[in-house]
Order: sequence, then structure tokens, then C-alpha cells
Amino acid sequence: MSQSDPTMLTATEAAAAIARGELSAEAYVGACLARIAAIDGQVGAFVHLDEADALEQARARDRHRMSGRNLGPLHGIPVAIKDLLDTADYPTEYGSPVTAGRRPSRDATVVARLRDAGAVIIGKTVTTEFAYYHPGKTRNPHDLTRTPGGSSSGSAAAVAAGMVPLAIGSQTNGSVIRPATFCGVFGLKPSHGLVSRAGVLTLSRTLDHVGGFARSLDDLALLMDVIAGHDPSDPDSRLYAAPAFRRTLAEPPPIEPSFTLMRTPMWERADAEARTALEELAREVGAREIELADDVVTAWDAHRAIMAADMAFNLGHFVDGGGDVSQQFRDLVAEGRAVTAAHYLAAVRDARRYTASLTEIFEQYSDAIMTLPAKGVAPDASTTGDPLFCTFWTLTGLPAISLPLLQGEGGLPIGVQLIGADGRDERLLRTSAALIARLG
Repeated sequence: MSQSDPTMLTATEAAAAIARGELSAEAYVGACLARIAAIDGQVGAFVHLDEADALEQARARDRHRMSGRNLGPLHGIPVAIKDLLDTADYPTEYGSPVTAGRRPSRDATVVARLRDAGAVIIGKTVTTEFAYYHPGKTRNPHDLTRTPGGSSSGSAAAVAAGMVPLAIGSQTNGSVIRPATFCGVFGLKPSHGLVSRAGVLTLSRTLDHVGGFARSLDDLALLMDVIAGHDPSDPDSRLYAAPAFRRTLAEPPPIEPSFTLMRTPMWERADAEARTALEELAREVGAREIELADDVVTAWDAHRAIMAADMAFNLGHFVDGGGDVSQQFRDLVAEGRAVTAAHYLAAVRDARRYTASLTEIFEQYSDAIMTLPAKGVAPDASTTGDPLFCTFWTLTGLPAISLPLLQGEGGLPIGVQLIGADGRDERLLRTSAALIARLG
């Protein structure tokens, strides 16, 4: 264990050290706060941070441990929360001046589960305006002139910069996977309905997912064991017990996993170096190639119709109120209000059809689909990047993970996106570990 710099520990290592009494929660949280103080002035990952409150949470965790009571799996571990999720002890402002000062009275379900597991809610991270495309203040820790991605900008950057070991994000298009690849961390968008969205700003009931960021697969499994599971407060929450992520990850796969390279109709819009890097990796692991049906090209339009219409319905009042919102967001609301009922219903129907069409691939050919998570390395900070390589997998609701395995221009990270079968998120993590092991 690194006593000189506890921020170098993974969440799994730190939790074990705290449980053994080798590291106090106060010392660990204090080290993370010191790192935030040292570098967040440049990175800009946090929007709400109360050092005194975070340290008091940590001291309470230490008192709990000293009392001899049972410890939760995240006891003493600082977790950063995207400013789209309600927190009873911090404002939740959705990245917009229109909602500045908003103070929820209770935690989102995910936040409550983190607290119950012993986590320290260290602060709120930057989200783009209403989790759409208008960039926030956050910069990419690998290159401060570049974007960390969006809309979970601050969460991905905070983990990448070593400020926290774990962070929560959300995805309606590419808002977990894209920041994960740009920032070079592990990011998981779970199956739709696996993680509760109660207490999270609703953009689109059909498309919204809550996921997480970490610096290792073990840490992602640790996080998911806490936040996954049924919640009656979420109308789409799945009616089955949550998967055992850590237990499954620790098990060797019953057979060597197989992979399918899927370029998708967007392939030529990716940068040449990203395409080449993924193709070489796919050849190295013996991935077979499968093309999507020609009519799948309409999926991107279907996603856009659903997202625009739902966001106009759920968030259009922020425009109607005459508040300070970006032109990008105003244009989205106008676009969503122009979507006809027939167009919307057809898009929802098609989304279900696309999901069903992928079942055969997982049943007969592959443990995971391999594709790019983004067009290439992070672009400049005037944009959050294009989510087009995430869109199809968000629309279908399948679990997706970004693995920091490749490099591009100037050594900047490029992720590998793996897609798993619906509701088999724990197997996707195990398959990811097998891929990493195979690559050495």
C-alpha cells in the first residue's frame, strides 16, 4: 500500500486497507481533497465541494469502524457524483444557471445506496447544461486544451486525474462511454433498468442510464455491486436480483470468450488511426466480423427523435420560462416539439426491433461486440465530441463498457468499447478482464 500517496490506491485496495485499520478514512479522503486542491483549478472537475463536510463524513466512518460494527463494501471510499443526481447535502443544479441554488431534500437512490455502503460523498462534478452538448468548464487531464467529453465531464476527469477513485455519471446518448474513452478510464453504461434513476433529472425515460467511472475493472465491479438492483421508484427498474459483479469477475470464464468486430454504419466517420488501431486489436484476438443489417442506419435518426421529443417534453419549461439557456438547448427543444407522434412511436418500435436483432449474435457468435467508443482522441474544448459510436447501444439499452486500451495522437487515450448481451452486465466485465489478460 502507498502510505505516501493514498490517491494512487484503487478503491478496492483502499477499502481493504481501511477495513484492516492500515489506513483511516479521514487520511484517505484528506489525500483526495489535497489532490483536488492542487489540480482542480486547472481541470475544473468539481462544481460543489465542501471539504469540512467530506472530512466529517470520513471521521464518522472511522468512528463506525472503531466501534466494531460491520463495514460496507465502500467504507470510507470517496465517490464523486454528477450534478444531475440529487444529493441532500449538496446543491443539484443540472449544469445550468436557470436552476442555480436548487437544494434537494433527499438523495437519489444511487446516492443513498452509496452512503449505505459506507461511501463518502465527496462532492458534485460538472455536467454540461441539462446533460446536453453545451460544454462546461471541465478540461481533459491529459491535455487541458481538450474536452473530457460530456455530459459526465467532471466525473470522468476527476477519476482520470486521481482526485477520486470512483465517480457516478449518466448516459442518454454517449455521456459515460465518450468521457471514459477521452479521459482514459474505465466507464460502464449498464443495461437499461439495472441501475435506478430515481432522483436523477429525467431527460428520456427510454434512453436514460446511470453508470460509473473507475480506474480498474475490480473497482467498477465494486461500484456496481452497490448501485445495481431493483428500485420500485424507477418505473423501468428490472424485477430481479442484481448480478454479483465482483464474484463473477473473480471467476475464470467457462470457455475462452469470443469477440465480434462490428464497424456500424458510422465507421468511415471515425479517424483513420482509431479505425486502424481497433482493427489490429480485433485481429490479435481473433474477432470475427459481422455487419449490421442495412436498415439499421435509421437507428441514429430514431434515437435523435426519441431524445429530442422526450427532452422537449421533460425540460422544455426551462426554455419557456425565459431563463438563461444556450441556443443549442433551445434548438433541441424546438426540434423535439416538431417530432410527430407517428414518428416518435415508430422510433420506439424500431428501438425494440434493433435490440431483438442483436440477440442472435450473442447466442451464436460472440460473448461481446467490439467497436469504437468515439471517433478518435478527444477534440478541443469547444465541443464535447460526437457520441455517434455510442448512440446505437444506448438506443438498444445493452450494457457497454469502455476499456482504456489504445492510444492515438500524442499518446492520448482511445478506448475500446465492448457491448454485452442484455442484462448480462457482470459477464461483460468478466469478458473485459479476459480481453485485457489476452492482450497482456
